[in-house]
Amino acid sequence: MNIPTVNLLFSTLVFWIAARIYVLPKLDKLKPQTVLRPILLLHSMRHLGLMFLAPGAIYAGIPLEFAYPAAFGDLLAAVLALAAIPAVVKGARGARLLVWVFNVEGTLDLIVAITLATIYGAAAYMGPAYWIPAFWVPALLVTHYITFIFLRKHWTE
Repeated sequence: MNIPTVNLLFSTLVFWIAARIYVLPKLDKLKPQTVLRPILLLHSMRHLGLMFLAPGAIYAGIPLEFAYPAAFGDLLAAVLALAAIPAVVKGARGARLLVWVFNVEGTLDLIVAITLATIYGAAAYMGPAYWIPAFWVPALLVTHYITFIFLRKHWTE
């Protein structure tokens, strides 16, 4: 049994259930600022993915083929989320485009990181950074999903 995969799947399921109960039924009634501010703030913390490069946060020998793309992909997602916040708050003209760019990059980053972690066996080297794929990634995946739903169905300019 691959415990990290089980943790990732079950945590994602729990976040998805919470979204289905508390968020998705209300999306059609909410403004972009209400939905996206907390999501963008959450993703602004993705600089924490740099832990995959921090000795002590991971075990020696973590595959660099996983660690570098995961760390810098997360950092880019954090920067894009931070850049989108003021545009969303102000209702700026380019806000929707910024959120699309953030959401596509952030989602692809997570898919690539999960794939590379699996291919290169990175789970064995996660050490204290284990909480990232066990808790953080599932929350990020579900909030990306919510953002895609909102962008496609509920954010009309």
